[in-house]
Amino acid sequence: MNPTVITIIVVVVILLLIAMWLISGYNNLVSLRNRVANAWSQIDIQLKQRADLIPNIVNTVKGYAQHESDVFIQVTQARTAVQAASNSGNLNERINAETQLDKAIVNVLAVAEAYPELKANANFMSLQSQLSDLEGKIAYARQFYNDVAQKLNITVESFPSNIIAGLFHFEKAAYFEVAEADRQVPQVQF
Repeated sequence: MNPTVITIIVVVVILLLIAMWLISGYNNLVSLRNRVANAWSQIDIQLKQRADLIPNIVNTVKGYAQHESDVFIQVTQARTAVQAASNSGNLNERINAETQLDKAIVNVLAVAEAYPELKANANFMSLQSQLSDLEGKIAYARQFYNDVAQKLNITVESFPSNIIAGLFHFEKAAYFEVAEADRQVPQVQF
């Protein structure tokens, strides 16, 4: 065989290997990016269910605790902020708004603790149970999202996949984190 033909075959094989590596790396990054989007969508579904449940809880507690209007205003404002953040598409803004809503829900439930007849109300107990179930699902969905985001981020940053990520403009995913100020135990006062 002619040395030129052998050189051409070697070059073609190397180019094919590089092309296969690029295709495989690109497909892996696309898969991870879509898993991150899906994981966020699962969080979003749970948060929507919670947002739909909150007015029922607030209205039930309002019936018993008329003079606790500040707590109800906080929940309403937090829920409005979540809706606005959802429409903006900014993940960090949404995470902050959801954290504020979490705090407001804790305050409503704390108000409910001060009213024994409310705690005995079957409707309130059912709503509280539904909220508790949703909070567990949200916590799991957030953890799953962060796990998938971590896999994407490692792939985007690791060599040699970072070359493919840079070529095709793949970006790291934001983690669902609680702000440092929000890690403090909320103080509820009546």
